Amino acid sequence: MKNRRTADPAPGKGASGRKIRRDHTRQKLAVFGILLAALLLAAAFSTYLCPYDPYAQDLSVSSQAPGAAHLLGTDQFGRDMLSRVIAGSRTSIYSAVAVVAAVTVTGTAVGLFCGYMGGWIDTVLMRISDIFLAFPGLVFALAVAGVLGGGIWSAVIALAAIGWPKYARIARSETLAQKEQTYLMAAKLSGCSAGKLIYRHILPNIAGQILVTAVLDVGTMMMEIAGLSFLGLGAKPPMAEWGSMMSDGRSMLQTTPWVILAPGAAIFISVAIFNLFGDTLRDYLDPKRVRDQGYEGE
Repeated sequence: MKNRRTADPAPGKGASGRKIRRDHTRQKLAVFGILLAALLLAAAFSTYLCPYDPYAQDLSVSSQAPGAAHLLGTDQFGRDMLSRVIAGSRTSIYSAVAVVAAVTVTGTAVGLFCGYMGGWIDTVLMRISDIFLAFPGLVFALAVAGVLGGGIWSAVIALAAIGWPKYARIARSETLAQKEQTYLMAAKLSGCSAGKLIYRHILPNIAGQILVTAVLDVGTMMMEIAGLSFLGLGAKPPMAEWGSMMSDGRSMLQTTPWVILAPGAAIFISVAIFNLFGDTLRDYLDPKRVRDQGYEGE
C-alpha cells in the first residue's frame, strides 16, 4: 500500500496567515496614522512653521524661481510660496474636516432616528434626502455658495448642505439591519429605552463603517472646497487657501508653473494621506475583508 503524502495547507490560508495579514494591516495603519497626525499638527501650527510672512509682498523678488532663499519660489507679488502653502494647510484641511464632522453628525443622527422609528417621519426625511441626492453635488454646492455670497464659510455651509444625505442613508440601512439582531431584541426585553438602544447598542455597531466613510470623505471635501475656491465661491484673496492660490496662478502656468504646482501638490499629498489611512482603517475594522483579499492574492 502506497504511503499518501499529506498535502501542506496553502500558505497564508491558516490562522498564522490571517495573523500575518492582520499584523501587516496594523503596521500600515500605524504608518499612515503617523503621517496623518503629522499633517494635522503641521496644519494646526502652520503659523509657526512658515519661514516668511505668507502675506508679506516684496516686488523685488516677484515670480522668482525655486531656489535656496525660496524653496518653492515666489508668486507675482513676491510672496514666498512655501509659506503660503504651509499657511493654506490650516484653511484647506480643517475646513474639510469641519464639513465632514458636520455632515457625519447630522446625517448619522437622522439615519439612526429614521431607521429605528420608521413610520411617516422616516418617509418624509428620506424623501427630503432623495431631493438633495437628485442634484449633482458640486452643482448644488455652487448654487448654494453663490446665494450665500462666497467666502470660505459659504463653501463649508454649501458642502454640508449636500453631504448629509449619504450618511443618513448609511446609518439608516445599518440601523435596519441591527434591529433584526437577537441581541437588540434581548435588550428590548430587558427594559432598555429607545435612547439607550440607539446610543448604547446600535450606534457602537455601526460606528466603524461611518468612521471609515468620514475619513475617506475628508479628501473629497478638500478637493471640492478647493474647486469652489478656484471658481471664486470659496476662500477670497489674499487668504492662503490651496484652491484660491491655484486660481490666482492659473494664467501663469507656462511662465511660472511653481505658483500653481505647489498648492496642487499639497492637495494631492494631503488627499492621498487621508485616503490611504481610510482604506487601511477599513481593512483593519473588517477582518473578513482582509482575509478575502489575502485569498484572492494567492
